Amino acid sequence: MALYIDPGTGSMLFAILIGLIGAANYLLKDWLVKIRFLLSGGGQKVEAGATKIPIVIFSDDKRYWSVFEPICREFDRRGADIVYMTASLDDPALENSYEHIKAEFIGENNKAFAKLNFLNATIVLSTTPGLDVYQWKRSKKVQYYVHMLHAANEVAGYRMFGLDYYDALMLSGEYQVKDTRYLEGIRNLPAKELVKIGIPYMDEMYARLQADKEKNIQSKNYERTVLLAPSWGKSAILSKFGGRIIDILIDTGYHIIIRPHPQSFTAEKDLMDKLMKQYPDSEQIEWNCDNDNYEVLKRSDILISDFSGVVFDFALVHEKPVIYTDTKFDKGPYDAWWLKTPYWTFTALPRIGKELNEDNLDSLKEMIDDCISDEKYALGRREVIQETWEHRGEAAVRAVDYLMNKYEQLAAAEEVK
Repeated sequence: MALYIDPGTGSMLFAILIGLIGAANYLLKDWLVKIRFLLSGGGQKVEAGATKIPIVIFSDDKRYWSVFEPICREFDRRGADIVYMTASLDDPALENSYEHIKAEFIGENNKAFAKLNFLNATIVLSTTPGLDVYQWKRSKKVQYYVHMLHAANEVAGYRMFGLDYYDALMLSGEYQVKDTRYLEGIRNLPAKELVKIGIPYMDEMYARLQADKEKNIQSKNYERTVLLAPSWGKSAILSKFGGRIIDILIDTGYHIIIRPHPQSFTAEKDLMDKLMKQYPDSEQIEWNCDNDNYEVLKRSDILISDFSGVVFDFALVHEKPVIYTDTKFDKGPYDAWWLKTPYWTFTALPRIGKELNEDNLDSLKEMIDDCISDEKYALGRREVIQETWEHRGEAAVRAVDYLMNKYEQLAAAEEVK
């Protein structure tokens, strides 16, 4: 007699099988990482000093200085001494002028993690996921690990288990709270402390923009300026559409700014050389490579992008419409795979702009005009701001309030022992 399994049971068994495969895969990866870590010399104990550091900020890349600087400035304003550890030798933090912020380079890759794994500190704040999953292990001499999201994004957007072993998360929206609690529930994890602070670097951008408006600082005006600012890789706009999208933009008659992702100039150098030669700077076209994207965002009326984080910077800070490409997102490697609710980003994008694909590419001018003039996108942006950017303008103060209060609690509890 044939064995029958009803659809519900089959689905459950399939989910269990996928979970077991995923767990085995991560155990194997963890084992391989440990071997590489030991062979590279990272397994040797690194003395982090006998004195316990009150609060450490760890940054795995120099680009996160803009995320942490508002918090460092607030700590400095209050006279609180902080140690800022970075894995980038050219991190701007190393040249910061704040009296109470001591920045130090702790080495790259395994060398950085070797020091962190034996760190002696009360609190560590970081935007780096994967604590206690890969090379970065919880130090026995650190009491509390706090993760801060570095953009208007999702806790489920990290690779699986990326935030599981933090003690607290600094968030900016209620949907992040709900997703965190759901993941904790299905994994039987202890509840983390969740604190909604806002988004520090977006507060900085917004304050800068408001200051310019008050000073009546104007940018060079054209009838309309379109910013094409894609990410990089095979699925990104310039790889996908090549010169075709630039030709269509030229036909609009609008001023066009092309701002490739910095990685494109190394990973896709041949493509960049070809496009920049084919479409040189002119009165209508300009290529932009500024380190700071603030001015180019301010000058533009609409953004065309893909999966780059600049989409939310432009839509929420500058409150302007976007056109985004159809990206094929594979949830498989990410915590989003476990969610039963829609991925928040994909609910937000249709409210702030239109999707660009092969079928409507030739109608790009009409899409641009519609996105700029249709009031529904302005309403959608306001909805999305409320959902993902709570406490606008207050993030640095709220973050430091939380960290200093938490430090006092932990220090008091340590004294009782």
